[in-house]
Amino acid sequence: MTLYLASTSPRRRELLAQVDIDFQVLDIAIDESKRSNELPTAYVERLAKEKAEAGFKAVHSDEHAIVLAADTIVVLEDDILGKPSSQEQAGQMLRALSGRSHVVMTAFAIKTAKDIRVQRVNTTVFFRSITSKDIDWYWRTGEQQDKAGGYGIQSKGGVFVTAISGSYSAVVGLPLAEVVSALQHMGIQSE
Repeated sequence: MTLYLASTSPRRRELLAQVDIDFQVLDIAIDESKRSNELPTAYVERLAKEKAEAGFKAVHSDEHAIVLAADTIVVLEDDILGKPSSQEQAGQMLRALSGRSHVVMTAFAIKTAKDIRVQRVNTTVFFRSITSKDIDWYWRTGEQQDKAGGYGIQSKGGVFVTAISGSYSAVVGLPLAEVVSALQHMGIQSE
């Protein structure tokens, strides 16, 4: 069996590498547009599933392939906060998150020739109050530009987080405990 990670996210690669499971990376692109009236839970699960299916199509000649894909979103109330496209948008996101809690949803999908399994992990993240000076400083780090919700918990953005309830690795991009358990169920073990 060959495990493929259908993601070019360096964070997902680093997380999966931590558990000493051999894998190969696939660069998969899908349409990530949100459908009309699609709930955040359905959206994140659909994207993970579609990424896994696209990855499996890319390696269809490997009949023993197992493709792992994931997607992470930040949800404040019922609004999905994507990746900020400007300094203004990044600031709006951080101001909205300031002094409140939000939910980070990471869904992962594991696709084989016979089956597909989709699972979602929700983690509640609590932020301290954030000042305009904090927001300006964080923008200058350049870190938030490719991060859902406009922050990265695993690096400088972690200074805004006062607590989490749930999976830290899911907030980073891949819920390790759940993924490893699912892979073990399929016969894939750490080295």
